[in-house]
Amino acid sequence: MLQKMLENQYGITVDEYLKLDVYDALRGNGWLYLVSKPGGKGEEDITELEKIAEHLRNYGDQNVPIFLPSKEGNLITTWEQNQYCVLANRQSEEQRKIKLGRKLAKFHERGRRVPFQIERSSRIGQWKSLWEKRLEQMEKVWNGLLFQTPEDEFERLFIDSFPYYLGLTENAIQYLVDTEIDDEPLDADSGTVCHERFTSKTWGPYNQYMIKNPFDWVFDHRSRDLAEWTRERYFRNIQTYHVELRNFYEEYQSVTPLSSFTWRLLYARLVFPLHYFDCVESYYITRSETEKKLLEERLGKILRQSSDYERFLAEFYQISGAPLKQLHLPPLDWLYNN
Repeated sequence: MLQKMLENQYGITVDEYLKLDVYDALRGNGWLYLVSKPGGKGEEDITELEKIAEHLRNYGDQNVPIFLPSKEGNLITTWEQNQYCVLANRQSEEQRKIKLGRKLAKFHERGRRVPFQIERSSRIGQWKSLWEKRLEQMEKVWNGLLFQTPEDEFERLFIDSFPYYLGLTENAIQYLVDTEIDDEPLDADSGTVCHERFTSKTWGPYNQYMIKNPFDWVFDHRSRDLAEWTRERYFRNIQTYHVELRNFYEEYQSVTPLSSFTWRLLYARLVFPLHYFDCVESYYITRSETEKKLLEERLGKILRQSSDYERFLAEFYQISGAPLKQLHLPPLDWLYNN
């Protein structure tokens, strides 16, 4: 079906279909074509992402794909009642092991030089209001459940644990506010191209292909990607993250040293319990019983690991090699009193 769409709407013939993890991909003429649904993004959003992608390619990033216009010249095409975008990359397979910290720092440096105003995908300066909004919504749900018998194990866990995570969120918001009041951002703290959730898997390997998908991007402070990579590494293996963390931050800082403003924003984001919010919100959105069961297990695991996560937060600056004394990075005192 997708081969037919490429031929019909784009005038492209391909040799084979590949399923690369989350991507539908087709290969032909020495190009890799990714077929993506716009995911609620309109023409203006896509046009902005296309301009960012073009900028990154012009600055030498060969792993950023090109948005292909259809025969009619549109970036979004409709085929069999579905909307699609097609991204193309003349792609050689990446065999060698990459230094992800270094690659991400270079990506951020290119993204920082975007020569036009980003409006549609910008999250700059919005963390506080977004965190407060999510907290408010969750508190409303929690208040509604307080005087009822819990329907299931998930609800019981949520009712018991929410006050703790409310406190943690307030700590994160306060740390963020203090940083914005007390600290002075440097040039390197200007907005750049980031990802919704950057992890060690965001760019692949997808059958050895490296893919930097514009649909993952938001315009934000670089600490967003650093924090989300760190969170994912911690949760993937809470026993062995230390060495990887230090290596990653060393690699990153071999390109761009982190300012105290970056360290502090990064830390505020790690204190914000995004993993808890994602889990609870997903539970109340999904209709799938299987998914609900998995989320109940995940919530149980998050709660069992909460004191370990506190220890991780208490040690994070040391583990990652942050120059605590030179940059006067403030600790969260209560973490050290436990």
